[in-house]
Amino acid sequence: MRTRDMRRSAAALAVIVVAGGCTGPVVKVDGDQRQPVRIDGTATPGGGTPKDDGDTAADGGDGGGGGGDSDGKGGGPGGQGAGGGAAPTTAPPGGAPAPAAPAKVLWSRGDEGFEVRELQARLRQVAWLHVGPTGTYDELTVQAVRGFQGKRGLPRTGRTDTVTWARLVGMTREPGKWELYAFGGQPAAEPDPRCLTGRVLCISKTSRTLRWMVNGTTLTTVEVRFGSQYTPTREGVFSVSFKSRDHWSTLYDTAMPYAMFFSGGQAVHYSSDFAARGYYGASHGCVNVRDEAAIARLFAQVRNGDKVVVYW
Repeated sequence: MRTRDMRRSAAALAVIVVAGGCTGPVVKVDGDQRQPVRIDGTATPGGGTPKDDGDTAADGGDGGGGGGDSDGKGGGPGGQGAGGGAAPTTAPPGGAPAPAAPAKVLWSRGDEGFEVRELQARLRQVAWLHVGPTGTYDELTVQAVRGFQGKRGLPRTGRTDTVTWARLVGMTREPGKWELYAFGGQPAAEPDPRCLTGRVLCISKTSRTLRWMVNGTTLTTVEVRFGSQYTPTREGVFSVSFKSRDHWSTLYDTAMPYAMFFSGGQAVHYSSDFAARGYYGASHGCVNVRDEAAIARLFAQVRNGDKVVVYW
């Protein structure tokens, strides 16, 4: 009878242990010592909760274990930037996922071209760049990209990769022509046929450029700015009526250096405002030049009576 009771007690104890599952203590044998081992099925690699890399992420982006350093180190459990803690000694159930391939770099320091110009224009839209676009991936562009990346929890490399570019495109609109060339650099339009003979200031409203031409040959090309819709620059064929090296406008109380008048009060002249603000401003009807050295040379060559052609 006693043997039967003992067998029943042992069976009941076995049921209790099985029913308890992972809540019961599990031990491992290490020599003569027995140590409790905690099994936690809710933990994530790196020891923390997943971090959203959205627009609310703080500037800097140096902490945490997601991104790693610009040299490819870090990221993941135990690496640099992992927030401390040793790497697990065993692989997670099912095996560790293969590391993601690094994003392809599209443009970086020293690159040039239209694509870089578009990148810079989009960075201006979100106030990470305040100059240009220039079409050259310079130090200011590196710093702007790095700041944009850090704000969104991306690796702060300063290089524009596919992930950074997709994020920027999603936040901005396609730049217009005069955003892309806000501070000049646009190609000049073909000269009007009326510019092909004689000495001519050949001024295109389409490309916003002025060619200084003699007998069909272009000697100088500069970017120009025109009047607004309320004070438009007149179009047609004119001639230089007089020149004024240090002219001052009494109507608008502003300087008009190197002025070459061609239609009433409208003149070709240097504009410090154009130099500073680019195409984000407009003249009162004159043809503004932003390159002071270039217009100084032009002023020395142009004569009274030379032709002026303003066209679309």
